[in-house]
Amino acid sequence: MNLANKLTLGRILLVPLFIVVILSGIKNSLPISAIIFSIASVTDFLDGYIARKYNMITNFGKFMDPLADKILVAAALISMVELQLVPSWMVIIIICREFAVSILRAIASSSGIVIAASKWGKYKTISQIVSILMVLLQIPFYNIVLWIALILTIYSGYDYIYLNRSLITEKK
Repeated sequence: MNLANKLTLGRILLVPLFIVVILSGIKNSLPISAIIFSIASVTDFLDGYIARKYNMITNFGKFMDPLADKILVAAALISMVELQLVPSWMVIIIICREFAVSILRAIASSSGIVIAASKWGKYKTISQIVSILMVLLQIPFYNIVLWIALILTIYSGYDYIYLNRSLITEKK
């Protein structure tokens, strides 16, 4: 297993630690959770950078990197719903979008097509990470950034589906 894939796996392994800390109720659990989430988020940037720079792109990485991102973000958002820090309806919309795009990618993959991350997908991921960190650190106006993340999440989902609609329309 190469370094990029180890970083991806490391991100997944940080998720249970994040969940235990954020839901533990210990003093300073939110800032400690923010540190864990930040470390995990940095591995997202690093694994992709290393994979591209050193030609370490693998099928494992193509599959696991986006899955690791979704696991991390979903765990953070669901935990924050439990703590009543974010509204559940927003989290439901975000997670539904992730399922929809993942299913679209699976359909494409079954036809030998790889759907690369779009610029809107990258903006979505960045906005989600920033909004989660702002909520965890209780930075003022985090609600505005959370709304931006929601809008980008919806738009990027629409963009993926629209650009790849031929995969889901019936052909005769």
